[in-house]
Amino acid sequence: MRRLFLLCAVPSVCLFAQCPAGTQPSNAAASWPNWGHDQSNSRFAADAGISAAQVPKLKLKWAFGFPGVRSLICAPTVFFGRVYIGTDNGTVYALDEETGCEYWSFKADAGVRNVTLGLAARPGDDYLPNAAFLGDQKANVYAVEAFSGKLIWKVKVDDHPRALITGAPVSFQGRLYVPVASGEEGAGPNPNYPCCTFRGSVVALDAATGKQIWKTYTIPEEPKQIGKNSNGVARWAPAGAGVWNSPTIDEKRRALYLGTGDAYTSPAAATTDSIMALDLDSGKILWSVQDTPNDTWLAGCTPGTKMPENCPSEVGPDHDFGSPPILKTLADGRTLLIAGQKSGNVWAHDPDKKGAVVWKTALVEDTTKFGGKIIWGSAADDRRAYFGLGTGGIAAVQLRDGEKQWFTMLTPAASVASHTGEDGPVTAIPGVVFSGGWDGVLRGLSTQDGKVLWEYNTVQDFQTVNGVGAKGGSMGAPGPVVAGGFVFVPSGYAGVKNGIPGNVLLAFSV
Repeated sequence: MRRLFLLCAVPSVCLFAQCPAGTQPSNAAASWPNWGHDQSNSRFAADAGISAAQVPKLKLKWAFGFPGVRSLICAPTVFFGRVYIGTDNGTVYALDEETGCEYWSFKADAGVRNVTLGLAARPGDDYLPNAAFLGDQKANVYAVEAFSGKLIWKVKVDDHPRALITGAPVSFQGRLYVPVASGEEGAGPNPNYPCCTFRGSVVALDAATGKQIWKTYTIPEEPKQIGKNSNGVARWAPAGAGVWNSPTIDEKRRALYLGTGDAYTSPAAATTDSIMALDLDSGKILWSVQDTPNDTWLAGCTPGTKMPENCPSEVGPDHDFGSPPILKTLADGRTLLIAGQKSGNVWAHDPDKKGAVVWKTALVEDTTKFGGKIIWGSAADDRRAYFGLGTGGIAAVQLRDGEKQWFTMLTPAASVASHTGEDGPVTAIPGVVFSGGWDGVLRGLSTQDGKVLWEYNTVQDFQTVNGVGAKGGSMGAPGPVVAGGFVFVPSGYAGVKNGIPGNVLLAFSV
């Protein structure tokens, strides 16, 4: 049995536990290589190494503490027995799946919310080096050698000062497809800020070199000056439609699908709050269907109050698609794109009919109120799709017609009663759906009826394998992943709800 050795005897000063020289991964077959687990963004692991019957027996195997971290904003990915995860201070780690020892760390220029495993390769190369691709909060994209942490290339994909990358890039057939969002929603109301000029986009890069192949803006029209505010600061339009989520790949139709954010300026562009399809090879917009029109929103613009001058005249409900659409082919041969929206609606679009709506299901009583119901992601097996709700609880719908199957309200403990909701992406394996909540509790529910099979409260102090003081907290953005018989979950997130901070990655196994 391989053992883990700390590099110092005093935990308070022991910053890293390096894997011993010559350490080889013990579970090379385990894989969760990108945010959605597969190109369809299903977040479903058919061969997870854990059965539904074993889930109640899950125990904590190891914990890794991240120094100088308050919020864990990045979901882990797993490849060849290694776990990759980024942090809010820009440090990315490669850890051993079995023990939690550290292979390497890499420092990006800003916080990292995503790590994607893929190939950095040139056509005709005999040797295809494995790479970890990541995007940061300054719109930089990096390719790093997966086994050494050495930088291969770095590029900036958008020069807008508020541009950032939240959604994970997708590696496919020698290209890297990068979604671009922004923080302009927060900056816009400032009377000294020239609001607003950012447009969301997807950028296709050569995976071997980082060279841009194409870039497609979600709002085709360039912003133009439309006037000035009382401070003499220019006002611009149109703007918005950031891409907060990881693109979905459809190899058969040579298409890339994405959900877009709201508008920052009035009138809202027709491609905001939409499901869009782009041509994989050229980036051409194939079709776009808007599920919520006239949704113009900036932070701090509250109807009924004295709003900042840069606010739109009519403020929308903030019904972005923070979640990517899931591509599913049903037993009857139909293919659907299943998309959860911040409104609390779930939409099914038909990619063979230019995105025509097939069905719509509301998972909350009122879908017109301010967004926040379905935020970062859902999961789907062959029969159902599963959604965490910001209002609390997990819901399941039938794929073929959107019929509600079950809903389980999850009530937080009294000690964390002010922290409710399941905003992070859920994860499914055969028979079980996992979710981490703002209350800091990780739960496994039956996919059949929503019954809670297992839970673990992460809001506590942990003894870590690297000797760094660590505690768990809210889970409001990254979700759990399951690979090789392990459940990995980052715990600690402040976010927009002032959640419980933390700095630990937890690994559970039977």
